[in-house]
Amino acid sequence: MEKLHNPVLLSEVLASLRPKLGESYLDLTAGYGGHAEKILDVTQNYKDSVLVDRDSYAIEYLKKKFEGRDITFYHSDFYDSVLQLLQCGKTFDIILADFGVSSPQLDIKERGFSFREEANLDMRMDQRQKLTADYIVNHWSERDLGDIFIKYGEIPSGSARMYARVIVHHRPIHTTTGLADLIKTRIHGYSKTHPATRVFQAIRIAVNDELGLIEKSLPLLPQLLNPNGRLGIITFHSLEDRLVKEFLREEIEHGEESRLKVEVKKPITAEQMELFINPRARSAKLRVAKRV
Repeated sequence: MEKLHNPVLLSEVLASLRPKLGESYLDLTAGYGGHAEKILDVTQNYKDSVLVDRDSYAIEYLKKKFEGRDITFYHSDFYDSVLQLLQCGKTFDIILADFGVSSPQLDIKERGFSFREEANLDMRMDQRQKLTADYIVNHWSERDLGDIFIKYGEIPSGSARMYARVIVHHRPIHTTTGLADLIKTRIHGYSKTHPATRVFQAIRIAVNDELGLIEKSLPLLPQLLNPNGRLGIITFHSLEDRLVKEFLREEIEHGEESRLKVEVKKPITAEQMELFINPRARSAKLRVAKRV
């Protein structure tokens, strides 16, 4: 099969989660199976492993990739999957969650995540949901747009409010390049990154409720781990990493009642060789904990 996605921090994930023959595995954001393939090559335990993704393209790819192997697939977001697994009483030796956007989502222009090429504003990770980037851009109030640019895009308040006002005054806006160009016209001077990058990040997070799902899921994950089970979480921006860092800190502060022990105090980042091969790994951070 064609390789669609380079899994970030692959060697670091394997070294940190230390998969062993016979162990069960839960991948909450399996994507195109890069991490799962290598871990399952070691564990060889397919029947007790679960691969989750909310993206229909990813699920279909995973089913073909692992055809003939007795793996369970969940086509849903990771929070709903966690709830289902808890109801079933499932537990695992290894859990991995990679909260980043996959390369195909960025590279397939029709998905509307990127402004490198013209496409309809979409940005849905789950194509079954109704809320799209187009709806947010063309129907949300100026105040609500400004709020998500500040909260999810980490854009200074003045710029965020200005972007929101400009968008509202130039509606309708239906394409990725149309929105990006509109934002760019309001910026004077040079910037290493396109000024619309943070705006697109904010809209994408809002469309997919990314932070809300993480915040609700994290406290439930220890219940899915077997004793001495390992949890690995990969984040790609400060908002995600802050939630994970705070969750792990709170777990540690429970003292003898702590459910998790943090394996590495500082997040693990990509080596220079990986950054050369896969520049998208530059912002990736891996945090690892063990069930006690």
